[in-house]
Amino acid sequence: MKLELTDEQQMIQAMAREFAESEIAPIADEIDRDERFPHETVKRMGELGLMGIAVPEAWGGAGSDMVSYVLALEEIAKHCASHAVVMSVNNSLYGWPILTYGTDAQRERFLKPVAGGHALGSFALTEPQAGSDARNQATTAVRDGDHYVVNGRKLFITNGRESSFALLFCQTDRTKAHRGITALVVEKGTPGFSVGKTEDKLGIRASDTAELIFEDCRVPMENRLGEENKGFYYLMDHLQQERLMCTIMAQGMAEAMLEMTIAYTRDRKAFGKPICNFQSNAFKIVDMATELRLGRAFLEQLITKHMKRENVVTEASMAKAWIAEMANRVAYQCVQLHGGYGYMEEYPICRFYRDVRPISIFAGTTEIMKLIVARNMELL
Repeated sequence: MKLELTDEQQMIQAMAREFAESEIAPIADEIDRDERFPHETVKRMGELGLMGIAVPEAWGGAGSDMVSYVLALEEIAKHCASHAVVMSVNNSLYGWPILTYGTDAQRERFLKPVAGGHALGSFALTEPQAGSDARNQATTAVRDGDHYVVNGRKLFITNGRESSFALLFCQTDRTKAHRGITALVVEKGTPGFSVGKTEDKLGIRASDTAELIFEDCRVPMENRLGEENKGFYYLMDHLQQERLMCTIMAQGMAEAMLEMTIAYTRDRKAFGKPICNFQSNAFKIVDMATELRLGRAFLEQLITKHMKRENVVTEASMAKAWIAEMANRVAYQCVQLHGGYGYMEEYPICRFYRDVRPISIFAGTTEIMKLIVARNMELL
C-alpha cells in the first residue's frame, strides 16, 4: 500500500530534508561528542513548525496532519536521532495528550508555547520500579484543598532538564492500582520540583535524559489533565502513536545507514576493486535493502490505518518490535562493512550504531511488544 502524498505533504517533507541536511547534519557529530543540547537548531525547528506540526494553529501549532509529521520526523532522524527524539517527545508524548484531553485554558497555557517552539515539554512516567510495568507507580499526589501534594521521582525523562512543563503520571488512589493513576502538568519553578541527575548515555547524547524529583510539590487542581484516576487510560490511548514514531525513527535511521554504507563500499577498494563487488558484501547489502523495503511497506499500511483511526494496537506493536530489531541488524552489518573505520567516531556510522540501539527499548521493549501481540492473538 503506497501513501499518495499531497503537494503540502511533499513540501513539508522537502523542507524538513533541506533543514536537516543544511543545519542539523553539520553539527550532529559535534553535539553528540560534547553531549550538548542543540538549543539553536531546536529553536529553528520551532520556527519551521516542526515542534507542534500536527497541532492546530489555534493552539500554536503548524496545523498539518499526521502524515506530514511522520515525513518530517523521518527526515530529521536520518541525520540526527537526538533532534528526532526531542521533536517526537514534544509532539507525541507531551503535546498530543494535552491537545486531546486538556481544556481550552490548559491548551492555551501548557500547549501553545510548546507547539510554537517557545518552550519544551517532557513526559514523566518511568520510575525505578515502573518501566515496562507502567501501572506500578510509586509517585503519589494527595489532595490538599485546591492542590495536589506530589512526592516521588521519575527516571530517564527525555527533555527533563530542558523542558518548561512536565506531563506527570502519579498515584492519586493507591488502593485502585492502575485505576488510581492521574495525569498532572507541572511547571518548572514550582516549589518542590527539581531536576536531579542527568544521565550519561551510550547514544542519543545531545538529547538530555534526566531525573525529576518531587518533594511536597504543590500542584494546582487546575493543572490536572482530564479526570482524576483516568491517567492510565489516557496513557494507553496514546502509546500507539509513540510506538509508531519510534518505528518511523528506526526506519529512517536504517535507511540512512544503508545509504552511507553503499557509498562507502563503492569508494573503498580492496584487492583492486570496490568492496561492494565482492559477492558476500553485495549479498549483505541486498538483504538489508530487502528488509528496509518490507519495513517501509509495513509502515505505510500502519500509517494509513492510524489516519483512519482504526485500532492498530497489534500492528503497531508488531512494527515496533520488528523494525526496531531490523534497524539494529542493519546497524551491525553496516559497521561490519565499514571494517575498522566503522568503529571510529570519525565516521557517522559509529554514532548511528549507538543511537539506534535504544529504539528497541523506548516506548516498550521488544519483549513487551511481543507480549502484547501474543495476548491479542489469545496465545497467552
